[in-house]
Amino acid sequence: MWKEQQELVRYVDSASRRANVDNVARTKAYLAYYNRHPEITWSLLASMVSRNAGWNITDLYTPVMAGLLPERTRKRLFSTYERANWLIFSDAYPQLLIYQFSKEQGAPLFHLLQQFNVSLYMRREWNHFWESENGYRLMQAQIINEQNIVQRPVIEHPYFRKKVFMRLPYLAEDFFLLSAVLFPKHKGSVIGSYVYDFSNLSKRILLGKTLAAKLFDPSNFSNILDFANTVEPTGSRSEYEDFLEINQPTFRAPDLRTIIKPIKHQDTIREDWSVNGGIKSEWLIPVEVTENDSTFEHFYRKRRMLSRIWQVKQAIWT
Repeated sequence: MWKEQQELVRYVDSASRRANVDNVARTKAYLAYYNRHPEITWSLLASMVSRNAGWNITDLYTPVMAGLLPERTRKRLFSTYERANWLIFSDAYPQLLIYQFSKEQGAPLFHLLQQFNVSLYMRREWNHFWESENGYRLMQAQIINEQNIVQRPVIEHPYFRKKVFMRLPYLAEDFFLLSAVLFPKHKGSVIGSYVYDFSNLSKRILLGKTLAAKLFDPSNFSNILDFANTVEPTGSRSEYEDFLEINQPTFRAPDLRTIIKPIKHQDTIREDWSVNGGIKSEWLIPVEVTENDSTFEHFYRKRRMLSRIWQVKQAIWT
């Protein structure tokens, strides 16, 4: 039995590394997993948020952003998006695969998660889910866990803190609410939420829960899932802008794989955040969302503002 489980651990490690090569691969892997195991709702949420990470990355290569931000700044922002999403996947996907094998064998194998440095909190939550089948609680736990996973290695890391989070481009984006997570519906509308104060752990967890509430609202869910399953992820906003007939040539983003090669990440020794920090009660409070969602309209209004700023800059320097 021990030998079989170690072989399973090696397979999970190998499969997770193969699926973690870039943003597009992560987006596809999360979605494929959700379609096989729809009770694990976080996997669909992760796929849609991963799509947005790809859009944010390729936005950096549009004429507007290339004209407004120095290349080194754009590279640092790319590193932030890429590092955070790589870390989350490297922690989350082994969990998903171990659950899959637990289903196949009809017995929980979550003790194996310790070999992937998964937090004690999540190991307990997976065992609770196995007994209770409480999908909402598991999704909430996954949101809490993965945001804690990136807090120290990315948000509080001296390099990212000094070179990204304390620099003017990030502070300006945060102040003007220029970043948003958007969920397109296949029938031609888009919902979402703004990302603000990204370095604040509790606010990122609140954002995750808010996005989940919007995604799985019955009025949104089927159309967003239809978009996810019918529109191939490329890392470019053209995935939804084309069918919405949005014409913003100055913000036209290329496909991610045409401009970025896979990055080799250095892993570090991971500390168990749940042992050192614990769970805040505010992280467990359910969220309510309003029906009036104007995120999409505001987001594109701000992009038009950036385009005008870029055009003025171009006129001054030519």
